[in-house]
Amino acid sequence: MKLLNRSALSVRPTQHFVDWINDLEPTQGDDDLSLGDVERESTVYLIPEMDTPEALEAFVRERYLEILETELRAWEEDERQWPETLDWALFQRFLHFEYSYLAIDLDDEAALEVAEVDDNLLLETDQD
Repeated sequence: MKLLNRSALSVRPTQHFVDWINDLEPTQGDDDLSLGDVERESTVYLIPEMDTPEALEAFVRERYLEILETELRAWEEDERQWPETLDWALFQRFLHFEYSYLAIDLDDEAALEVAEVDDNLLLETDQD
């Protein structure tokens, strides 16, 4: 077990986000995704260690657009299909986040790997 010098931000979609996903490809009835279906696709972002709620709020406000774009891109690559205005209000409407002070790696065998996030990496993750 290894303690990482990071905190974690867990991001989960809201019903508004799910409604946007379902509007991308309108379906009939039971084919729509539910919040429960999409919540399984939550993302954890490792962030610098934060020691106060104010520091966390400032960090999230500084990086919200990057997080929001990553979450939208995971469901739709074509930015023309995204909501017209990507702002703090949309971030709050589309995503819930939870903060964890400690990030611990429980994998004693595999070393941590670092890779830049790009569309191909997101697509590979979606296909697994």
